[in-house]
Amino acid sequence: MEEHEDAQYCFPDQNSSCRKALLSTSIYITLYIFILLISAVTVFLNVLVIISVSHFKKLHTPTNLLILSLAVTDFLVGLIVIPVGTVAIMESCWFYGKYFCVISLYINYLCLSLSLGNLVLISVDRYVAVCYPLLYHTKITITRIIGCISITWCCCITYNAVILNNYVNIKVPRQCLEECFVVEGFIWRSIIDLLFTIVIPCSIIITLYLKIFVVARSQARKVFIKEPATKSGVKTVQPSKSERKAAKTLSIVVFTYLTCWIPFFFILFFSQQSSVYLSFLPFVNSLINPIIYALFYPWFKVTAKHILTLKLWRS
Repeated sequence: MEEHEDAQYCFPDQNSSCRKALLSTSIYITLYIFILLISAVTVFLNVLVIISVSHFKKLHTPTNLLILSLAVTDFLVGLIVIPVGTVAIMESCWFYGKYFCVISLYINYLCLSLSLGNLVLISVDRYVAVCYPLLYHTKITITRIIGCISITWCCCITYNAVILNNYVNIKVPRQCLEECFVVEGFIWRSIIDLLFTIVIPCSIIITLYLKIFVVARSQARKVFIKEPATKSGVKTVQPSKSERKAAKTLSIVVFTYLTCWIPFFFILFFSQQSSVYLSFLPFVNSLINPIIYALFYPWFKVTAKHILTLKLWRS
């Protein structure tokens, strides 16, 4: 009875109203400032990546175009997903209506699927570059990469619109009034969605990078023992040092993504709830990606310096 009397409700006049989250004012303000700071830094760093790849023609390579597409997705995460997600996580009371809830959920799922789609394309790009270096420049062209990126974006936009529309139209009682979350009415639909959005893309990414690791290790062993890489008496062409370095760098990007997202979805899928701190973990991934580029890509350091010192517009 004391717990019931002390509880604060979003709408005291309604019996099925959600309870307010009881956080101290200092923790409440600190979390908001911290998350919004992450949002601002994420937007800033990804804008640097977007301007760098877009402006400098020497950076217009198939791999960098994939990085550009991923940076645009991370930019949307920092600009929209993190602020709205912070409100949804921190505030147990949702006062912004059903339609804004649907839009925010749609953008969240869209950015998730776009990130995975871009990482799948990056994995394929690195797999061909490392395992089939002779075919890379003929098979992986800028035109084809632009086409693949466009198809990925169109498929993700359409798929998430259809899935979320089906979820929203299901007439299932919610846990309480004015709560923003997706109600899944059928288990098979949740399983299909999980397969297409998480399991299949992650399986492709992990499989391709395992093959890249095996090939790179084999080539390194041959170089170490100073034996020429031959096959059927014909000398094969090995990928350049820059291609292997790009594969290593982008594998770190993929590993970081999986580390940030898989624990969140594993706990959410099996327990249907997650802690506040675990809910913020996926947001950090969009902040880490440009930091990885800054650490491992010399071109990003140079272009960022040009942009920040306003030398970008000089001839």
